[in-house]
Amino acid sequence: MATANQPPVLPVTQPGAAAGVTPQQATFWLLYGKSQDAFNLALAQKRPWAEMADRSQLAKPESFSEAVTRARKNWYYFRINYSLVLVGAVALSLVLHPGSLFFLAALLAGWTYLYLVRSEPLVAFGRTFTEREVFLGMSVFTVIMVFMTNVGSILISALIIGAAICFAHGAYRVPDDLFLDEQEASGGFLSFLSSGSVPQVMARV
Repeated sequence: MATANQPPVLPVTQPGAAAGVTPQQATFWLLYGKSQDAFNLALAQKRPWAEMADRSQLAKPESFSEAVTRARKNWYYFRINYSLVLVGAVALSLVLHPGSLFFLAALLAGWTYLYLVRSEPLVAFGRTFTEREVFLGMSVFTVIMVFMTNVGSILISALIIGAAICFAHGAYRVPDDLFLDEQEASGGFLSFLSSGSVPQVMARV
């Protein structure tokens, strides 16, 4: 019983409980926000496509080592553009194979239900699964289904084709007019992973 000198004890609620947000939903939206920030930062570093397609800077390399050196320098400078080329190659391959696109959409729907729609613990075969078990089980299921079907081969083929296009452009474009400091070269799509917040968030799953 509280005395006159003691302040009343207020009930403590978990963050997001009043709004009906589950921990997995809060984790998803936190990761989504950080990914969106990283994506916007990466797009801000994208080079003009006209500069990338400048024919006056194209020349055949004299040796394979020179081609590799050119490709490495051009990758640091055009890394966002090259990443978009890879994404475009994957997207085009999925559009040309609607069955694989439907399969990936079904997997995405499963992840969406488990981490955005579901609010109660998952119960199957008379057993209640923890959030970590659901995450690990869904991850293993996704990897197995992708590589047991033609989806994995389609994605790998698209990435190989996209990488070949990027390497060919990087090998034939003379990078003498490109200037990029070391600090800028270390950035990119996944630069936000260098912070310790994402591993801490994933540890809660």
